[in-house]
Amino acid sequence: MQALIIGEQPLCIEDVLAVATQQRQVQLSSTPAWRELIQRGADFLDQLLKEDGVIYGVTTGYGDSCLVAVPAHQVDELPLQLSRFHGCGMGENFDLVTARAIVVTRLCSLARGYSGVSMALLERLVWMLNENIIPVIPAEGSVGASGDLTPLSYIAGALVGERDVYVDGQVKAMADVYQAKQMQPLRLRPKEGLALMNGTAVMTAIACLNYKRAEQISLASTYITALNVLSLEGNPSHFDEVLFAQKPHPGQQGIATELRYLLDRPMQTEQQSPRLQDRYSLRCAPHVIGVFADSQVWLRQFIENELNSSNDNPLIDPVNLRVLHGGHFYGGHIAQAMDSLKIMIANIADLMDRQLAQLVDHKMNHGLPRNLTGASRERLPLNHGFKAVQIAVSAWTAEALKQTLSASIFSRSTECHNQDKVSMGTIAARDATRVLQLTEQVMAALCCASVQAIKLKAMQQHLTPALQQFMRWNEQDFEMLIEDRPLQVTLQAITQRFENFEFGRVFTPREQ
Repeated sequence: MQALIIGEQPLCIEDVLAVATQQRQVQLSSTPAWRELIQRGADFLDQLLKEDGVIYGVTTGYGDSCLVAVPAHQVDELPLQLSRFHGCGMGENFDLVTARAIVVTRLCSLARGYSGVSMALLERLVWMLNENIIPVIPAEGSVGASGDLTPLSYIAGALVGERDVYVDGQVKAMADVYQAKQMQPLRLRPKEGLALMNGTAVMTAIACLNYKRAEQISLASTYITALNVLSLEGNPSHFDEVLFAQKPHPGQQGIATELRYLLDRPMQTEQQSPRLQDRYSLRCAPHVIGVFADSQVWLRQFIENELNSSNDNPLIDPVNLRVLHGGHFYGGHIAQAMDSLKIMIANIADLMDRQLAQLVDHKMNHGLPRNLTGASRERLPLNHGFKAVQIAVSAWTAEALKQTLSASIFSRSTECHNQDKVSMGTIAARDATRVLQLTEQVMAALCCASVQAIKLKAMQQHLTPALQQFMRWNEQDFEMLIEDRPLQVTLQAITQRFENFEFGRVFTPREQ
């Protein structure tokens, strides 16, 4: 397992995912220049303290309390107090993968050298990741500026031995873990509590995970559309290369290219096609899926720029030896990215919902049985196939669409009007996660229904190798529905494989 080097080189979304899913360990840079940069920032803070300098969050209170001076003999206690009074998170806890993503995202930011933290703090975060001792972090309680204060306090609290952590699949008190390993809790230096908590690591980590899940949904929806074009006797000429050259959105063109590749059929003329024009959910699939495909560039830019930023306050300039007060904790870019992403993905859920409506309706499914049942003629009166699944898909789609209202427009004035304009980036990211989850459920149902339709028309042997591979991927969990049976376990299994980011590894990469 090659370790991911943290410190000098920027990270990408895939780096965060690799660490989050325990495919890579982490290691701090060993170059003398980087280590000197980290030390200079910590030493500069010490120098300012000796000279009685006024430093926000070090010799003052926090936020609206910035005018409250902290006596020199209490400065060392301030970081601990910060972690304690922010320990008010509620809601479900982030799962282990998300929590690991949050820790490595915060480590990436602090290791840039402009937060004034010590090497000891960075090394303890590395130890946490490599030993898989990860803070239990409640999901609710952040307005996205002054950063993700409350959820990130659970990292600071764990470091000092006062919160719970995930260890070996169990939740344990960090104090007990330290004792078992004969280690001392970390003592936070001045500003280190603020440096850990006053940033955008939670929303950014979630955004990294969401981006990858959205990629899988985009790819899967393209494969499903190809199967449904075939089973519904659709018109492949809707994806013609010359046609799409006339609307130059590269991502949209890429989806059309992939559909041509998956179908691998000569473009039919209008006279040869069973339909002159298919319904929009087939004909316009590249236009719907392509919105995400065309947005990937700016989504990745927004997310990775935030990932590789110093986003606490104040920043400590280790080169020019200055304290820089600002507002980099504001998560506006992540808020915009996630509010936009959830609209794109909910539209794909809606696209899939409409395709399923065609598949189950005998009035428009071109000879497929009612509700895609595979029952014999004798058993037909008793069997209802995908009738209930279609209702459930409609419910999941409606809930996904309901979640698309932008969180970022709900800024609240908080903390005695010091934080009078906040990003709501973490809520936007969590909303996007819910939309992705619902859409993955829709996708799981469509995977089953699309495979069922192809089998009902006995088209398996006429598929391209890529679509045959997609059929086999689904058949790991789904057997053709002949007699009605509960599909919950099947749908859960396919959905789970979406959540584990395994889906895209099965397929040929999209043509560029």
